[in-house]
This record gives sequence, C-alpha cells and structure tokens, in this order.
Amino acid sequence: MSIHATSGRWRLGLGLALLTAFLWGILPLALAIILQGLDVYTVTWYRFFIAFVLLGGYLTIRKQLPNPETIRLIPWGLLGIAAIFLAGNYILFVQGLALTSPTNAEVLIQTSPVLMGLGALVIFKEHYTRLQWLGLGVLTLGFSLFFNEQLKVLVTASNQYLWGSFLLGVGAICWAIYALAQKQLLQSLSSSQVMAFIYGSCTILYLPVATPTAIFSLTPFQVLILLFCGINTLIAYGCFAESLEHWEASRVSAVLALAPIITLISVDSIAVLFPHLIEPENLTIFAVIGAIIIVTGSMMIALGKKT
Repeated sequence: MSIHATSGRWRLGLGLALLTAFLWGILPLALAIILQGLDVYTVTWYRFFIAFVLLGGYLTIRKQLPNPETIRLIPWGLLGIAAIFLAGNYILFVQGLALTSPTNAEVLIQTSPVLMGLGALVIFKEHYTRLQWLGLGVLTLGFSLFFNEQLKVLVTASNQYLWGSFLLGVGAICWAIYALAQKQLLQSLSSSQVMAFIYGSCTILYLPVATPTAIFSLTPFQVLILLFCGINTLIAYGCFAESLEHWEASRVSAVLALAPIITLISVDSIAVLFPHLIEPENLTIFAVIGAIIIVTGSMMIALGKKT
C-alpha cells in the first residue's frame, strides 16, 4: 500500500493547524459549561449530529459526495478504524473532563499530537532536521515548566480525579490512531468526505446511549453553547484533516501543542468576565516562562527546513 504524500503547500497547512489549535483550545470551556446541563453521551451525540448535518448538507448542495467508483475503492477497514477510535476519543475526553477540569483535560490530551507526530515519523517516513529535534527538546522543557503545578495537582488528586485523568490518557491514544488513519485515508477521499462518514457513523453509534430530548431542559444560553460545540467540532476537525493534506503530520502535531496554552488563557479570561461559569487557573511564573518556551519549540519544529 502506498503512503500518502502532502501537497507541499505548507503555509496553508500551518494556517489550518493554527486555527485547529485555537478551536481545540477553547473547546474544553464550552464543554465544561454544557456538561452542567447534559450527560456526556448526549453532549457527544449532539456534537457529531450537528457536524454531520451541516457537513452532509454542504457536500450534498455542492455535489461533492463520493461517486460509485470512489465508494468501491474506499478502504473500509481503515475508515472504520478512524471512526471507532475518534468516537472513543470523544467520549473519553468528555468523561475525563467531567471528572477533572478543563485545564487538566487539555494538559493530558496534549500527549495525542505528540504520539501522532512520532507515529508519522515511523509510518509516513517523515524526517526531522537537527533544528526540529532541538525544537522537540525545547518543547519538552517548556511542558515540564508549564505543567509543573498541574502535575502536582495530579499526584495529590482524589481517586475520581485520577480515574478521569486515566480516561484522558486512553483518549489521547485513541486520537493518535485516528489521526494517522485519517492522513492515510486522504489518498482515497477528500478530508470533508472522510469527516462526513465519521460524523455519520458516530451519530448512529451513540444514539442508543444518548438522550436527544434532554435538549428541551436547557436554557437558551446552554443551547447556544451546545450549538457552538457542534460547529467547533465541524470547523476544527475540518481544518485539521485538511492541514494533513498540505503539511507533514509531525509538523501539524507540533502546532497543536499550543492548544493547552490557549485553554489556560481562555479559562482565566472567562473566569474574570463571568466568574459564575468557571473557576480561574492561577499561572505561576514558571508556567508563563514554560508557555514562551512551548511556543518557541513548536515553531522550531513546525517551520524547520527539511534537508
């Protein structure tokens, strides 16, 4: 089986990856709010359902659905793997978020793009230059400083907190497997066609355990937050899938390392403006320095020239 190759339009890939990191960075806040009104299965089902309806409608209107010849050549096994593991990632992330906190969830789930990047080096034969390997070291140093306080909380946490953190770790592994499958699927389908199939499959998969009628018990504000979660899912995963078409997975993963910083900044901003919605996060001087180092390391990996 041949391996997917990028288009080489790295600037477009970088822009899409940055937008993905931003959307994923603010998502945990919205999920933490909506989980006050809905259970994790119903929230997950609505995220897939909203994304499927919007993307499916768009592809239908644009007449971009796969034709019979394309359908015949689809690697259904790989597509099924992508759908199952992304479905697992969604529910594990939301469940872990419900048992811990937005910041902790974004900290632990951040291992997923790292795993994806390392997997891409092996599976897709991507290569790091010396500058990029140095950037990986800088990135690791930044994380150790930035998440120093979070790791202290994790070590002294309750059993519930630890269980939630374990679920987040498993969810990160699921996401990395999905992402690598997603990149290979781009040989047979467009990124939007892949995501439409996955959204539709997961909508059906989660329907038996979801309670769609629970939406009628939400406040108008909560309904808007739920709608935002669905649209965020559609745009973020669309940008992520498309970024893999134009740029190496190992470099995309480095840019996604910025997501936790966006989460922490967003948490503190929302906590100041709307203190009744979410608890603030207190950043230490080490966390601030770590954030700067993380950005530096990410950019070294993302923009390092290939040999």
